[in-house]
Amino acid sequence: MKIQLYLLAILGWVVTGCEDDVFPELEPAEARIVVDAWITNDTAAQTVRITETLPYYTENFAPGVESAVVYILEDGAEKYDFSVSNVSGSYVWNPSASQPVLGKIGSNYELIVQLNGKELSSFSSLNRVPEIDSITFSFETGSFFPDSYFAEFFAVDPVGPGDTYWIKAYKNGEFLNQPNEINLAFDAGTSAGANVDGLNFIQPIRNSINPFESDENDEFISPYAPGDSVFLELFSISNDAFYYLSELRIQTDRPGGFGELFAVPLSNISGNITADDDTPILGFFNMSAVSRKSGFLDPNDLPE
Repeated sequence: MKIQLYLLAILGWVVTGCEDDVFPELEPAEARIVVDAWITNDTAAQTVRITETLPYYTENFAPGVESAVVYILEDGAEKYDFSVSNVSGSYVWNPSASQPVLGKIGSNYELIVQLNGKELSSFSSLNRVPEIDSITFSFETGSFFPDSYFAEFFAVDPVGPGDTYWIKAYKNGEFLNQPNEINLAFDAGTSAGANVDGLNFIQPIRNSINPFESDENDEFISPYAPGDSVFLELFSISNDAFYYLSELRIQTDRPGGFGELFAVPLSNISGNITADDDTPILGFFNMSAVSRKSGFLDPNDLPE
């Protein structure tokens, strides 16, 4: 009996202890350069963002880094120059008659950033991307959730292993940007090694374009309703970018509460930007081809 009371006392201490907000003193850290360079072969302006890190508890936006020289080399020859924009830390390439797009599928690219006497660099290839065949909606009668509409897309991974993708979804024009909504694919599956090359994307990926939300009473809300639209972008990414975004999803999708004791420790994510003087640099450079598709849940398509 004494042992049981002792265990209950410990459990009560753990539960009540978890209710307190704790703000530990952190050692000051040197600011690091962050390069955010996700480039597509669209006929549109492309942007490279260069910022500096701030202390963990700072609520301000990361300050932009000025006076950098930024350009991208295609197969070591064709040069795409980025100019300073009116947004601090943003460097922009604009299409022209001689350079209508930045990138050709199958070519290799090097990002160069010259800053404060040092040179930062990174490499990426522009890989193929499949067309999105269709976006469909289905109505399901739920036993554990209300009757709901769900969206699903269909696309076929090209034959040949090693293709990786990032699928972005927008509901009524709003990007689904929660950590658990980072939707990635390795060939037609969720990870390397699965025998899914050259197939339709498997169901967990096809269905991961549905937002899952609750109302003020914590009741499940149907992901879509008649009249809603969904817009889908399918980006080809490098294998390194696939693992980078996978780690980003793990680091940002925190369980909170007691479950945080068993979560992966917080840490900086290893990018692919290097400096000629070996200074640690954060961020990532990736070249993408992109395909797009829109869908609309017609109010006339109601279940009978």
